[in-house]
Amino acid sequence: MIGTLNALVDLVEQRHDARVDVPAFARAHATTEYHLRRMFAALAGMPFSEYVRRRRMTLAAADLVRGERSLLAVAVRYGYGSVEAFTRAFRSVHAIAPADARRTGGPLTTQPVLRFRLSVEGSTPMDVTVTDRPAFLLVGHAVEVPLVHQGVNPHIAEHVASIAPEEHARLKVLGATEPVGEPAGILAVTLGPDPDAAEGSPLTYLHGVAVRDGAPVPSDLDAIPVDAGTWAVFGSSGPFPDTLQQTWAATATDWFPSNPWRLRPGPSIVRYLELTATRATCELWMPIEPA
Repeated sequence: MIGTLNALVDLVEQRHDARVDVPAFARAHATTEYHLRRMFAALAGMPFSEYVRRRRMTLAAADLVRGERSLLAVAVRYGYGSVEAFTRAFRSVHAIAPADARRTGGPLTTQPVLRFRLSVEGSTPMDVTVTDRPAFLLVGHAVEVPLVHQGVNPHIAEHVASIAPEEHARLKVLGATEPVGEPAGILAVTLGPDPDAAEGSPLTYLHGVAVRDGAPVPSDLDAIPVDAGTWAVFGSSGPFPDTLQQTWAATATDWFPSNPWRLRPGPSIVRYLELTATRATCELWMPIEPA
């Protein structure tokens, strides 16, 4: 996977003026677009589309400062059909207009070429179980919230706080199948957004439990059907939410690059075994398939 990601970065450098065909690239490298974009975002700290935009605007700024091409010629060279669209993209990266960059030379925000490397120094020991599960339903209270990469998502915290204690107790009794097993804890389920989505993009969060496929669902609860398939279950214990987010990141840096599995579309599930205001013992369930 590390070599594949570096090849994708090289392709970006070769195709400044055209859309990078990520689905075709993924097929040629025996993986999926979904897994490729998820791994890129996890390791690079930004979606692939954002990296492409930053690199193109970095090179476009150099062209403008050199003054060798007209503003329209620079826009076309980097894949934009109009000066207006190019100006919006340029301003979103550099916070100044292209004409100002040409006149003053900056300040400009540079995006270096990424290079992925697999390092074993300080690697994170991982407690992982691979398990096959039949189809099931995730049932609970769902809400659409903006994506937050680091720290507690305040929108999710507000949603959970709005659920009455007696409702938590009712949900625990409903839980009837793995990844719950017994009425011992609530599941935190995230579905979407697109694997290339930027921070702030909408995602669905469900606070609930798992029930058997086909089980009756109370009319006041939301339900997310989950197909049968294989799951990687990562154990996590420590300060919350830092340890859980570090475990999530380590799946991309340590586990997936060294194991014959890749992500498949589906919800990500956190099963809380013990949770306080500052610490959590939990399991991270991620849908996978053979690579």
